[in-house]
Amino acid sequence: MTNERREPATTADERTMLEGWLDYHRQTLAWKCEGLTDAQLRTAAVEPSELSLMGLVRHMAEVERGWFRKVLADEDADPIYYTEEDPDGEFHLSESDTWEEAYATWQSEIETARRNAARFGLDDITEGKHRRTGERFNLRWLYTHMIEEYARHNGHADLLRERVDGATGD
Repeated sequence: MTNERREPATTADERTMLEGWLDYHRQTLAWKCEGLTDAQLRTAAVEPSELSLMGLVRHMAEVERGWFRKVLADEDADPIYYTEEDPDGEFHLSESDTWEEAYATWQSEIETARRNAARFGLDDITEGKHRRTGERFNLRWLYTHMIEEYARHNGHADLLRERVDGATGD
């Protein structure tokens, strides 16, 4: 595995720091998936778990979409992979699910997230509300939450990658 991640400057301003750490963790997940086949990316960690690297990428596409489109910008954006009948659909993979599609969808959601976030200051309140709690958030909270979300799932990705081919790395 190669490592092209960049940590933000240690003296960056707050917004640059938050965006930098979020991008660092996005890059970490992509790095953990690098060089694997579709079959390897669909490989679940250990039964009965269905958690896989491709599933994590699809999940993060949904998370990016939920926070930066639905909550931040109040867009009417339907789920990509899950449904009411299958609320964990992003993790339910079939042989027809490909890395090319999952990666492209995830990157598209990241680009939309960046565009939407650019319109807001860190203290600006979201235009939409959380679907379950009805809460609104400032952009600072969203960035911090997304860093936490990626960091947690990157820990999963570490274990999944090691299980698939033995590769390890920070």
